[in-house]
Amino acid sequence: MTSGLNRMAARVLTCLYTTDSGSLTASALARHLQVSPASISKAIAFLESQSLVRRHRDERRRDLYVVDDELFFQATIASARANDQLVATARQGVALLGSHTPAAARLENIARFLDFMSESITRAAEQAREVLHTRPATATPQDQSGQAAIRS
Repeated sequence: MTSGLNRMAARVLTCLYTTDSGSLTASALARHLQVSPASISKAIAFLESQSLVRRHRDERRRDLYVVDDELFFQATIASARANDQLVATARQGVALLGSHTPAAARLENIARFLDFMSESITRAAEQAREVLHTRPATATPQDQSGQAAIRS
């Protein structure tokens, strides 16, 4: 089981998230990051497979790689759902090994843990989804001591 992003995928994702438009072409990404188009292609393929980036064709028929708030929600849900296959496989192992063996007990505990985590992550993501679609309040001005200024 692996998690996280490799360095190039993280750089591409960061570059996309820090642009005002949230989208760039592969050539713009390669130029900004000073890497080869092949590096961008490999990173984008991985990011798309993880639902972290989506492809959009612009009016000039160029592929744009896009990040937005909804993608982050969808990637979280997809990650939680990926556990469902592990749960099913662990439970098949329980049936094959016989429920009274130590290995089956271990597999059942893994299945129960992953099932609980998947449901919890899904529920939390659905409850928090609204956060992704709201604009943060402007920062409260601070006085010279670093304390937030009190407005009346």
